[in-house]
Amino acid sequence: MKKNPNDMPLMHENEGIVLFHPHIPKNAIRYVNETLRSRWIGHGPKVEKFEIDFKKQFNISGDCIAVGSGTDALHLGYLLANLNKDDEVIVPLFTCTATNIPLLYIGAKLVFADINPKTLNISVEDLKAKITEKTKLIVVVHYGGLPCDMDEINLLAKQYSIPVFEDAAHALGAKYNGEYIGEISDFTMFSFQAIKHLTTGDGGMLVVKNKGLEKKSRRLRWFGIDREDKQKGIWENDITEIGYKYQMTDIAASMGLAGLEEFSVTLKYRKKLYQRYLKNLKNNSDVLIVNDSDIRKEHACWLFTIIVKNRLELQKKLRSKGIESGQTHYRNDRYSIFKNQSEYPNMDKIEDDYLILPLHIKMNIKNVDYICDVIKEGW
Repeated sequence: MKKNPNDMPLMHENEGIVLFHPHIPKNAIRYVNETLRSRWIGHGPKVEKFEIDFKKQFNISGDCIAVGSGTDALHLGYLLANLNKDDEVIVPLFTCTATNIPLLYIGAKLVFADINPKTLNISVEDLKAKITEKTKLIVVVHYGGLPCDMDEINLLAKQYSIPVFEDAAHALGAKYNGEYIGEISDFTMFSFQAIKHLTTGDGGMLVVKNKGLEKKSRRLRWFGIDREDKQKGIWENDITEIGYKYQMTDIAASMGLAGLEEFSVTLKYRKKLYQRYLKNLKNNSDVLIVNDSDIRKEHACWLFTIIVKNRLELQKKLRSKGIESGQTHYRNDRYSIFKNQSEYPNMDKIEDDYLILPLHIKMNIKNVDYICDVIKEGW
């Protein structure tokens, strides 16, 4: 079987081209085995090393808190942002439900903002229109790995003294104005779920800029207990706030450490595939690529998304050729739990037209060319 630049076996021709495929780094199995033979398999020294190495690799000045999932990181961050019941939070209409469901845990009031039709990120214009004196937090998602318009968003946030929370589940390795995502806003979340750039099986990282929240974030991550005090063997460390079981394990962190070692190569390879899609499809009048080509933004290339008419027919054709495609994320206002009946003209316009094409480490350039050739034939 042929191998790609990451020395990982490519998909067999008979397997077809799947939409997603997890990437397990070559050292992950060895590191996990070493951990399984050690004293620590739960939250131990590997978690702390992963936090330190992550912080260093992505030039993050804030505190990095490793947790059991990206959703854990979101909920923990929302609590640290001091959100309370009925507080208004402006959130993206178009995102994984994990972005918004933790706000329901708190009882916050969600105010959905429409999309920017070029990027599927939050619309700055609609965001501005939704801000009121009741707005306590702005949440943005870097869809597919393409950063939002952070200059404009942070200008609004500063004008109204509202903190910003970046859901960067898709955007590990992305940059804005030359800075890594994770270094810009008050809070940033990363996901290490199974099919992300870097996986720990499941896991997440919360980045908190306010260093005054470091100890609290670590207490809330572990039942409200101060682990340092507890490990001194004393019982003077009272629990004064409700915490959660959100810590990462050393088993997961072992995978994460292996992923960090390969990350620059992995990201470079994904960018190569993404650029090939761009080259092949940019002049196709039947295809609109979701990307605004803003020079301030460096794409993390987690998704390659297109806008097409008769999407279902294209999906059927791709499937007949052994190519998976899909939507993956959906507008959240359609879910009953959010109880939202407003209108969002930009989302309405493209709701039935967006399609995600395969982009992962098990693919090669020939796979991309084949997919694009099928699309160019028409549907």
